[in-house]
Amino acid sequence: MPERDASAGAQDPPTFTPPLGTGDTEDYDRAIRIWTRELRWRGAMLDLLAPCAGETIADVGCGTGSFAILLKKQHPEVEVIAIDPDAQALDIARNKASRAGVEIDWRQGFADTLPPQDADAVTSSLVFHQVPLAGKRSGLVAMYHALKPGGRLVLADYGRQGGLMRLLFRLTVQRLDGVKDTQPNADGVLPGLIADVASPE
Repeated sequence: MPERDASAGAQDPPTFTPPLGTGDTEDYDRAIRIWTRELRWRGAMLDLLAPCAGETIADVGCGTGSFAILLKKQHPEVEVIAIDPDAQALDIARNKASRAGVEIDWRQGFADTLPPQDADAVTSSLVFHQVPLAGKRSGLVAMYHALKPGGRLVLADYGRQGGLMRLLFRLTVQRLDGVKDTQPNADGVLPGLIADVASPE
């Protein structure tokens, strides 16, 4: 699966998988609308987040900005920081935000670019299935480090797959994003990783 360099000229620059994997990033929003119950799970994510006025909320792996924009539109009193390594996805996100009339702090980078204990809440959606296993763990660690004491982490991604859903996962997600990084999600690895990071020995 091809990956893009996040920066040029640096030694062994970090890489990332574009939002739609081997597909065209311009098609990402349409694909998510067609393949997922987008309004339902984004709405549930927002309910879990329960934003409060004056909070700083960071959206890691914001992609084309759909959740960050939804958050800011429904809760204009919060500060939203949206981070992604993909310049093309961020361009799409900025254009969408401009059309929606919302101000968001867009930043190019990864989870570890967030300052420690700077956010009241950190969110991420449909990102961790595209990340290698070691990156899933290090990304979660960085997100926890970015939280203020008592902060909240809200993560939405693919979990354990079985039966028909496993077949559909192979035909859609794994066809675009490959098997190596997505299979741990399908095997149900995320809850254990989150528990390990949230409660280190």
